[in-house]
Amino acid sequence: MADTENLLDEMAHWTGIAGRMQQLLMEQGATAALKIADDTAELMAKGPFDPQKLAEQQAAWWKDALAQWQAMLPDAAKAASSDRRFKGARWQEPIFDMIRQSYVAISDQLLKSVDAIEGIDPRQKEQLRFLTQSFVEAMSPANFALTNPEVLNRIFETRGQNLVTGLERMLSDMGAGQIRHVGEHAFEVGKNLATTPGKVIHETPLYQLIHYAPTTPDVQATPVVIFPPWINRFYILDLGPEKSFVKWAVDQGLSVFMVSWKSADAAMAGVTMDDYVLRGELDAIDTIRDLLDVPSVHVVGYCVAGTALAMLLAWLAARGEADKVASATFFTAQVDFTQAGDLALFVDDAQLALIESLATDGYLDGRYMGATFNLLRGRDLIWNYVVNNYLLADPYKPFDLLHWNSDVTNLPANWHRAYLADFYRDNKLVKGEMTVDGVALDLRAIKTPSYVQAGREDHIAPPESVWKLTEYFTGPLRFVLAGSGHIAGVVNPPAAGKYQYWTNEKTAATLGEFVAGATEHKGSWWPDWLAWISERSAGEVPAKGARIPGKGKRKAIEDAPGRYVVMR
Repeated sequence: MADTENLLDEMAHWTGIAGRMQQLLMEQGATAALKIADDTAELMAKGPFDPQKLAEQQAAWWKDALAQWQAMLPDAAKAASSDRRFKGARWQEPIFDMIRQSYVAISDQLLKSVDAIEGIDPRQKEQLRFLTQSFVEAMSPANFALTNPEVLNRIFETRGQNLVTGLERMLSDMGAGQIRHVGEHAFEVGKNLATTPGKVIHETPLYQLIHYAPTTPDVQATPVVIFPPWINRFYILDLGPEKSFVKWAVDQGLSVFMVSWKSADAAMAGVTMDDYVLRGELDAIDTIRDLLDVPSVHVVGYCVAGTALAMLLAWLAARGEADKVASATFFTAQVDFTQAGDLALFVDDAQLALIESLATDGYLDGRYMGATFNLLRGRDLIWNYVVNNYLLADPYKPFDLLHWNSDVTNLPANWHRAYLADFYRDNKLVKGEMTVDGVALDLRAIKTPSYVQAGREDHIAPPESVWKLTEYFTGPLRFVLAGSGHIAGVVNPPAAGKYQYWTNEKTAATLGEFVAGATEHKGSWWPDWLAWISERSAGEVPAKGARIPGKGKRKAIEDAPGRYVVMR
């Protein structure tokens, strides 16, 4: 017992030393971060800047820092107590309590110092704040073995085996080029993901078209085709049966088709947005219309596929072919990128040049985009797993959404660069400066009935940005604000009873006005969408003949989910 107490005393002593070292690093980092605005000439060249003002702000902060230290700690204690990184009981012990309070106080002051900078462009300020926030998250005492009491506990309990296991995992992840969020063999597409029965009935070099088997005697006459983002795998909408949007839609009596995009390779180096719009989405629509002998289809576009869908609707309107689409549904999609969120901070000439340098044989490795999206939520998707996987060596949790998040796809490099430049940087679509196959696009010509869904906490496509679709489309439109974010706000099955959504039957000029007059509904918005789309279908037909995958003129190529979804 005495030996144990001595060991704990030694650990506490060295933890205190490490905490002091980290505090010094944080103080040094604060100075470095505050000097970014002065040292980065390119950033400052874009707008007026007063270095004397910044110097005065820095001096005032450091002058007040020591005097305010004791006053800050109570607020820091309150903030730290609500931070789930510091929820463990040992964080309440005096030395670790001081470490976490110091960290929160310094972090708060550092971010406030950035907010206080004047005389620079708002976008530049947001870039600086994002970099500072990333630095602050990286320097959390929870991320270091000697300042995290739970890690010290685990080292003692396992006699250091957790560090060996963590190192093995880290080296394995380095070899794979990405942080694994779940165990390598926890999920398999076609086994416990993407299991809704169906057949691939059409295939091109760009995509496969899946037709799902009906589960009801009759189905709605107007079929539904879903366009997922080609930045990710389609099975986010077909996870396990209890979460699958596809299975739920089929069980409601819808004829459902899904596009499964091919992960880019050297053969796709020349693919452009026109290809995704015409030789992807339009081709799928025409294929389904011909197969089922129907005049129109319901279309669903998720994220970037929703942007492409808006382009297609404008193209069809310009050509007098808008009646091919009975209705259009947009999941967290954007057309106006003036409020596109933190992802827009990554779009400048330097980042575009980096993309060009990373491209191999005309395509961009999907791990680059995966790392970018993880960085947008660094605390949750990077540092949380550094602690759990590498330091604590906790068992991996079988979480299907995180498996999907890590299952990246490659992108045509030229397309990706043009997408970032044309939409995020230059916002050409809403300026009327974009064409498809030589046809100028006017979003205000879109009169197709539209259902627009946004996520209240979406950091990829912020609700303020998604709302802007309502400012351009001129046909009947229903806007729904769902609880949660870019993924969980969409993948929210009714049986789960989670979250909520808001509707407003009155016309609203802004998102704020919509929210102010909105009615909150508990649970999933899926039934609301089903009622809306059912009103725009042409009745029901028996689920036989061509409504059965592979039984019409399009013979089955292979079983769902097909080859493309597992190609790297």
